[in-house]
Amino acid sequence: MSARRPPEQRRFQFGSLGITRGALIIAGLELGLSLVWLLSNVEARATIASYVLATPHNVFEEGRVWTLVTSPFLEIDFIGLILHLIVLWMFVPTLERFWGTARFYRFVGITSVVGTVVGTLVGLALGEMNSAIHGLNPFIYASIVAFGIIYARQPVQFFGVLPLTGRQLMYGFIGFLILFVGLQQLWAQGAAFAAAMVTAALMTSKRWSPGLALKRWRIQRARAKLTVMQGGKPPTKPGPRDENKWLN
Repeated sequence: MSARRPPEQRRFQFGSLGITRGALIIAGLELGLSLVWLLSNVEARATIASYVLATPHNVFEEGRVWTLVTSPFLEIDFIGLILHLIVLWMFVPTLERFWGTARFYRFVGITSVVGTVVGTLVGLALGEMNSAIHGLNPFIYASIVAFGIIYARQPVQFFGVLPLTGRQLMYGFIGFLILFVGLQQLWAQGAAFAAAMVTAALMTSKRWSPGLALKRWRIQRARAKLTVMQGGKPPTKPGPRDENKWLN
């Protein structure tokens, strides 16, 4: 009798869930911290807010600068949390597959921190010291802008009902945000959204991207230092041409 071979162990594929690894981790971080907030009592929420939420009071008066990084993972509104998870499931994985996980994480970090910093600065300027910039809202709207730039002509079924292109979806969200912020006068939150969306446009646009501009400058600088060399030696006095000399 021969020994039975053990069954092959298949690696878990995140693609079977319809979501990528990076998007799932980001969604899990926000979901876990937000559920702790939503299930806590009033005193616990106040303690969490003091050390997690980014407000002008916490950042500039209490010196809790780390809240600029922790606040994007705390959504205090249950409906907002559900909408974030839907967007992370439907749109964000497309960007991660296009960029790769490392660049996707970089995009999440930069847009979230820039949005939170600008939002708290505007709140400080307006004297709204307890105005909180929370949740992945800056990153969510930034990802929609990135999607609209990268997949400008890609057909999109908005919630399976409204046929749009990526660019039309982006413009629709921008118009919605202008009305939402203007009618409720949420200037600090609006500044956070706008800063994150502008940052996303700069990071994804081929014309205005700082990374591409730096690469072009490096290429031009390298070309300026290059010289044509004959036979691997600096050029000297011109001599008779040797037709049998070849440089591979």
